[in-house]
Amino acid sequence: MLNNTNTDGGGFGAPPAASDTGCAGGQNRSAQRSRLSQAGGWLKGKAAVVSMAGLALAACALTLPAVVKAQEKVLNVVPHSNLAILDPIWTTAYMSRNHGYMIYDTLFGTDAKNEVKPQMVETWLVSADRKVWEFKLRDGLEFHDGNPVTSEDVIASLNRWGKRDAMGVAMYSFVDRLETISVNRFRIVFKEPCGFVLEALGKPSSNVPFIMPKRIADTDPFKQIAEHIGSGPYTFKADEFKPGDKAVYLKFRNYKPRPEPASGTAGSKEVFVDRVVWNLALRDGQAGLSALIKGEVDILEQVAFDLYESATKESAISVLKPTIGLQYMCRFNHLHPPFNKPEVRRAALASFSQEAFLRAQVGVKELYKPCPSMFTCGTPYGSAIGTDVQSKSNMKLAQELLKKSGYDGTPVVVMKPTDLMSITKLPDVAAQLMRQAGFKVDLQAMDWQTLVSRRAKKDAPAQGGWNMFCTAWVSPDIWSPINNAALDSRGEKSGWFGWGEDAKLEELRAQFLRATDDEGKKKLAEQIQSRAFEVATHAPVGEFVQPVGLRKNITGLNVSGLANIYWGIRKD
Repeated sequence: MLNNTNTDGGGFGAPPAASDTGCAGGQNRSAQRSRLSQAGGWLKGKAAVVSMAGLALAACALTLPAVVKAQEKVLNVVPHSNLAILDPIWTTAYMSRNHGYMIYDTLFGTDAKNEVKPQMVETWLVSADRKVWEFKLRDGLEFHDGNPVTSEDVIASLNRWGKRDAMGVAMYSFVDRLETISVNRFRIVFKEPCGFVLEALGKPSSNVPFIMPKRIADTDPFKQIAEHIGSGPYTFKADEFKPGDKAVYLKFRNYKPRPEPASGTAGSKEVFVDRVVWNLALRDGQAGLSALIKGEVDILEQVAFDLYESATKESAISVLKPTIGLQYMCRFNHLHPPFNKPEVRRAALASFSQEAFLRAQVGVKELYKPCPSMFTCGTPYGSAIGTDVQSKSNMKLAQELLKKSGYDGTPVVVMKPTDLMSITKLPDVAAQLMRQAGFKVDLQAMDWQTLVSRRAKKDAPAQGGWNMFCTAWVSPDIWSPINNAALDSRGEKSGWFGWGEDAKLEELRAQFLRATDDEGKKKLAEQIQSRAFEVATHAPVGEFVQPVGLRKNITGLNVSGLANIYWGIRKD
């Protein structure tokens, strides 16, 4: 949704990236002012032409951190949630994805027209039988620790991603091997032609195939990484990171942007600010909007739906609607009772009226619409085929299905996030509807990052596990049977939480991966959706767009909706 960059500060020049101050500290401010005055007098006495840049250099030489720091251009952002998990491959959480875009780079990107473009890659070749793909990296790619990006780093990163991401798993089902050709060239050899290689390598959202140093990428994909170094446009200030308080990023001055204009997650990732600060403590919607109006922050990632109309009337800010929306989804845990039985899941699905969810959570008609499909409505695979259990359901049907399912009254543990405005009401609606259908519901409140950690547990609900949670996916993440993580039905081997298992669904998805004509793909997508509703993999509960707020001196914000990204923005 967002994209950020700001112009370098005025004539004082940019402070060194490795330090908050740019020069040594230890002097009090009066001494600093005195030395600065002396420096200015000395220069004047020498009849020198004193530029502001020169004076800044003198100040730095005289250890004036406060003066230099005052010239930093800082972008203050209120993200949509807290940041606690820093591994964007271990989880699909969008805060972790957004953190990833700050510090990592990608081989390919997806522009605002949904076209895949090269990013770290300079050129690539494909063999006549489409089984061998060779890639050459751009010159000048460097990690934040000073080491060059190599083919070995790329291969290790792709191997880790390919074990967690739904689209990565799908691509790797075709892969024979990955191998280095030289320091900056590598190849992927496929067992059979794969028709979505670039779409997978350039996918814009979770899980994004970010490139990490090999030593980090070699981490078990089911364990979190402990070091956070990439080659992206920002470096992460680990020493200033405080979950629940703030996350800080500094401009990486050795980053080499592409020459093309920024578009979506592709093109130039040029940074025009020295420092980006994510305010992780400001979680109240009204407080966040007030801070934006007063100029205490520059960007508010999510304008609360109930504040949308009043926010659009504020003269100091702009409220923008992304061009790409999101889909709400409630996900069942297939491992434990009662949702280990598809009949019980179908009963819950039948009770879920999308209008009830959308009206309660969003409320603003221009910002939401019901969509019966598990794929984004308005895209080639979005349709109502096979959706009757939900799209034409009613509470009486839900009650009948639950009675026939043999449900024994096992409580359904529904996790409710307390600090994520865009979804916090969804669990309440789900609980109310399921209770009407005859379920016993245990609604448990927690912050979003706790929920994100807990949903990775396969323990029984009584031992700290769960039965259901609700979330939202940006449209590109769910508009195809390949990348819709909720359709991954490999059981406990599945990459996404809920661990659904269905051999028929997996066979249909395997056929889709190998289909070459559009009509064939569309028919298979319809069969996949029908089967997914039949076994109730999850419940789609409508689509929406999330408004973004920003000060009017902020320009260049990316509102494609593909991801929350912070390059290309200028702060005047």
